[in-house]
Order: sequence, then C-alpha cells, then structure tokens
Amino acid sequence: MKLGIIGTGVIVQEFLPKLVELKGIEIIGLQGIPSEIDAVKKMASEHNIPHATSSFEELYETGIDTVYVAVPNFLHFDYCKKALDKGINVIVEKPMTSNYREALELKKLAQEKRLFLFEAITTLYLGNYKKIQEWLPQIGEIKIVQSQYSQYSRRYDAFQKGEVLPAFDPKKAGGALMDLNLYNLHFVMGMFGKPEGAEYFANVERDIDTSGTMILRYPSFYAICTAAKDCKGIYGGIIQGTKGCIKNVYPPNLIGEVSLELNDGTVEKFDDGSARERLIPEFTAFVKAINEQDYDFCYEKLERSLAVSEVQTNARLKAGILFPVDEQVN
Repeated sequence: MKLGIIGTGVIVQEFLPKLVELKGIEIIGLQGIPSEIDAVKKMASEHNIPHATSSFEELYETGIDTVYVAVPNFLHFDYCKKALDKGINVIVEKPMTSNYREALELKKLAQEKRLFLFEAITTLYLGNYKKIQEWLPQIGEIKIVQSQYSQYSRRYDAFQKGEVLPAFDPKKAGGALMDLNLYNLHFVMGMFGKPEGAEYFANVERDIDTSGTMILRYPSFYAICTAAKDCKGIYGGIIQGTKGCIKNVYPPNLIGEVSLELNDGTVEKFDDGSARERLIPEFTAFVKAINEQDYDFCYEKLERSLAVSEVQTNARLKAGILFPVDEQVN
C-alpha cells in the first residue's frame, strides 16, 4: 500500500509514529493546510515521509494508491470523493460523512469503481470487542444494552466563551452524536445490527448537541447510548441477559478488559492489550484487505457503516440538529 495522509491533527499525530512502522504500508505523502505548510514539512521530515504538501493534486501525483482522510467532519465527503474519482482507495476517519446521503453516494462510487472505502472505527477490530461477540450466546436472552462515553472536552470551555471550534460547530458537522456517540452506535449495531427504531434525546446549545442519549429499539430489548462532551462522567458498557452479563471497562473506542459474569457465579475475564494501540488492529485489517483484494470484507464493513450513518442521521434530524449539507439536494 502506497499511502497518502490528509490531515495533521491529533489523531494523525498520535498514530503516525506507529503507522510508519506497520508492515505493508509505505507512507508517500502528507497533506496539511497552506497556512501550516512549514509544520507539515517538519512532521513529514520527522517521520521520513518523502512528500509534504498543501495540495490534493500534488499528493495524488506522488503515486499513492490509498489515502487516509483525517480532517474535520464536514470535509470528509469532498476529499473521499476526490480520491475515489482519481481511482484511489480511501480510509476515512469517523464519521464517514456528515449525513447518510453523502455516505450512500460514496458507497455507490466506490463499488462502481471497484475501490476500497473504509470508515476507521477502532471498535470493530479490537480483540476484546470480538471476545464480547463470542461470549454473547452464553448470557441468554438480551434484555438491556448500555454503552457510555462521557468525556469533558476542553473545547467546551472555548465554546462557552463564544469560540466555536469544529467539534461544536453545526456548520462543520460537529456535536456529541457525530463524535463520541458514534462509537456507542458502532459498539451496539456491530453486534445486533440495525434497530427497529431510534430516538435521540440531546442537550442542545446554540444549535449543536453537547451531550445526549440515543435509544435504540430492538425486537426484544432496548440499547442506551450516552455520550457527553460538556460534562464529566463514566464510560464503558454492559450487556445484560437472562443468564448473565458482559462488561467492558473502557470507552467503546478502546473496549479494554472485558468480563463475563454468569448467574451461576462463573466469572471470566479477557484482555488482549489492544486498547494500548487501538489504531493498529484496524489498519492491519485494512492493509490485508487491500493487498489481498478482499472486496467482500470491505463492502461488508461498508454496509455496517452505512447502517450506522442512516440511523445516526435520521435520529439527529428528528432531534432538530441540522447541518448545512442536510439541506442540499442531489
């Protein structure tokens, strides 16, 4: 894989030292914004990336075959579409796009051009998450599912003072549902599929949700997904069944140690340590799929991302949280 990276934010800074060492990837170029081109060049130099630029066209000309899009939410669609139009595979940070219509358009384009399109959701690739899925049959009929990710954001301090950063900007597809609660949705829907219905109850300030709870309705149980960027709280998850429960101690993007607790007193714990390097499992899977031309794997994951986007978009709109892109018509 000859990879180009678009974006130089926190997620890229966190992952780049590990990504450059990952087998099967050659990082060819790094793209940032024009006003920070000196910092982009410095970052590229520190990680032995041969090309640094502020232009997508220049990045494309370096000979990349895959691009990793890690920019603010509202820019995801445009960069993904540009790459797919050029015949380049795409790995895009969550959320895939600002709304379901955009996600559906990208999916169709990727499949028409026989290209790979992955949403980077760490949850689905972690060994501890897979262990939860393996344990599910042991806890009987599912009755209640809860996943919570509450983490006070320093950006909320700025928001309260009137400075609107992308994380809290409706014009840039921000908000708690598009960020932390997306992990909760993937956690639940990755196991139980698309719900019969969904409702989002949000704390809204200046047209954006700073925290909120999504209720997913399944045939025989409800799932509660809570996320907050405006207050400190707990994180983790619990799946409760008639024969026991399964717990995870970290937020859904990390999972952490998981435990199986049955009604007969049996307790089993598991932790493969993947929370410490949460981005490695997903990129390892992406590289393998692309190198082996495993389109079935890619498009299965893509369908899951589309289902989450649809549920997320519909619930957000019902809650009255609107983005500029929602008003656009194809």
